[in-house]
Amino acid sequence: MESNKLEARAHLRHCRISPRKVSVVLDLIRNQPLEKAISILRYSPRGASEPLLKLVNSAAANAENNFQMDNDLLYVSECFVTPGPTLKRIRPRARGSADRVLKRTCHVTVVLKERMA
Repeated sequence: MESNKLEARAHLRHCRISPRKVSVVLDLIRNQPLEKAISILRYSPRGASEPLLKLVNSAAANAENNFQMDNDLLYVSECFVTPGPTLKRIRPRARGSADRVLKRTCHVTVVLKERMA
């Protein structure tokens, strides 16, 4: 069992990307060291990787400034996405009818912890 219980968190709320698209990118960085997770996000072609890169950098800054953790020992211990509010829009269709367009949002959480040296 770990003796160091400190963890640094960062939250991204009301992100205008579908949770399904974000979870694909989160699966790439889960349980990775901080430097590897940042490089994966930097070079990933997915649209969700840019806001997630900012989120991981924010969690790393929280760890360094608020808890005096060592950046070289940090890893992504948890990362998950939950659906946020859905914006409902109308798209006109043929013969005066309408379709509903669902613009989905999500809330993302990233947790960083220190590995035991």
